[in-house]
Amino acid sequence: MNKYEQILTKYWGYSKFRPLQEDIIQSVMDNKDTLALMPTGGGKSITFQVPTMAKEGICIVITPLIALMKDQVENLTKRDIKAISIYSGMTKNEIDIALENCIYGNVKFLYISPERIATEIFRIRVKHMKVNLIAIDEAHCISEWGYDFRPSYLKIADIRDLIPNIPFLALTATAIPKVVDDIQDKLGFKVKTVFRKSFERKNIIYLVRELDDKTNYLIENINKVKGSGIIYVRNRKNTREIALLLQKNNISADYYHAGLNYEIRNKKQDEWKVGKIRVMVSTNAFGMGIDKADVRFVIHLEMPDSIESYFQEAGRGGRDEKKAVAVLLYNNSDKIKIQQRVIRNFPDIIDIKAVYQALGNYFQIPFGGGKFMSFDFAISDFAKNYNFNLIMIHSSIKILQREGYLVLTDELHSVSKVHFLVGRDDLYKFQIANAKFDGFVKLILRSYAGLFSDYVNIDENSLAKKANINIDVVFEYLNKLKSLGVLGYIPQKKNPFIVFTEERLDDKSLYISKENYEFRKNRYIERINAMLHYASSNNKCRSQILLNYFGDNKPERCGQCDVCTRRNELDLSKYEFDLILDRIKEKLLHNFVSMEELVSDNHKNKVKNIKVIQWLLDNNKIIKNHQDQLTWNIED
Repeated sequence: MNKYEQILTKYWGYSKFRPLQEDIIQSVMDNKDTLALMPTGGGKSITFQVPTMAKEGICIVITPLIALMKDQVENLTKRDIKAISIYSGMTKNEIDIALENCIYGNVKFLYISPERIATEIFRIRVKHMKVNLIAIDEAHCISEWGYDFRPSYLKIADIRDLIPNIPFLALTATAIPKVVDDIQDKLGFKVKTVFRKSFERKNIIYLVRELDDKTNYLIENINKVKGSGIIYVRNRKNTREIALLLQKNNISADYYHAGLNYEIRNKKQDEWKVGKIRVMVSTNAFGMGIDKADVRFVIHLEMPDSIESYFQEAGRGGRDEKKAVAVLLYNNSDKIKIQQRVIRNFPDIIDIKAVYQALGNYFQIPFGGGKFMSFDFAISDFAKNYNFNLIMIHSSIKILQREGYLVLTDELHSVSKVHFLVGRDDLYKFQIANAKFDGFVKLILRSYAGLFSDYVNIDENSLAKKANINIDVVFEYLNKLKSLGVLGYIPQKKNPFIVFTEERLDDKSLYISKENYEFRKNRYIERINAMLHYASSNNKCRSQILLNYFGDNKPERCGQCDVCTRRNELDLSKYEFDLILDRIKEKLLHNFVSMEELVSDNHKNKVKNIKVIQWLLDNNKIIKNHQDQLTWNIED
């Protein structure tokens, strides 16, 4: 057992690495900039966590997802590995203490959001850290060709000037070939080193069902499959309606969306994870933290905006490597709906500017101010105040984010935190001089450790029960101690944040590039057209379409999707089918040939020949002219 396997066993309990993990680890240990393409659930985090534990120093992990930061920090802490996170919404004092601990403490992992790395406080402190690796998660966000471009990612390469000769490990689950090259260029790789784990998921059966009555399909088919499942829909209202419909038909189901409060979402998610709820009906908000092994089916009631999104969501099935089904339900009205999304996702520039100025007014930011400031953002309250449509607000913010003016974080749910701002001796003097606070201070000191060196998570309800007092009294004491400068107290937060990455501008100075706007709009149209092609195609293996999209030019037919199954009904082996297909294609590619001539071309296997020709006709691979002669359909 080598040293990397020893670390893997000691901290994570696995004796062997998954394919490519050890190769990636060795690459960064050899000080090489490395790009790793691994599908969702492929074990990306191990590739930077193990090498970090094998060396002295700290790993800086850059990710835009607060939920992922919190999840990974908690998981590392459970393994007695010191990890902390810095993200928008934290106070200056919290950030200051966290960065000090990264320099002088025994912190092994610092998770940080991309917009934070451009701040002066980080740039000064990072030079004093003993950094051994920079890991960039969701690396596709650095490319304008990617489906989730974030300008803040373009600042990552600047870290090289502050801490030179530290290897970069870029990680992503979804990237087309153009994005793969762009990631390495934008991050300043001297030598391009890419490890690709095949995106092929042999245990997932991809199906497209073209039908008008989608809900009836759910009722008829869900109980035919064992195990738990996810049904994805586009809006919050539908999550509840579909869940109720399933319940009425004796199917255990619940619903989930970002509009529900944190406690309810957590409860629903936990009940689904442990099997109390079999089917979760959700918007795409149901993503982080659902690494459930026995998901047997993922059904999309409506089409996602891109192959990337679909592949990631469908890939939540079959994590245990056993058979799972990914079903896309599709009909003609979906084509109209998905094309209407272009209009909704790209509001007029005048409307985008109106949203920007309204945000400045809503947060009371003066012109020229607000840079790197973050604000709790309740989108429904903002919409009500300014009479804006919710979709228009969200779409405008995404465009403003891509232009580099602001960032909308994912929802932050943080527990309350406290930290004593005075030393032990001064606190003792305060207790003697302020007897009414003495008991409460002692309660906090008895309940929590590490209060003088860092912010510590607390539970106001627990303190109230221990002291047998009303929770309002706990809040009163905490806020009073805060106002006296004795205690740093940060109440729990449950909203996403808006971060202004540039100072607030007036209308004349706010520039929305028409060129960028059109480029991104055209890229969006390309992505939805790729999704439409996947849904409407009936003559190419579903898995092949997905893998081709991600740059795999020679994938095998899966043999189990709806298209392959229809081909399998011909009672021909893949070898026989492909042999006849190649011969037919060669004859028809630039010629018109009669049916009789084509059939008699292989008289020994006349029946098999006819089967393949009929299949090609049925699937529009070959077409007839007005004289009933056949030719290859080069447009297909």
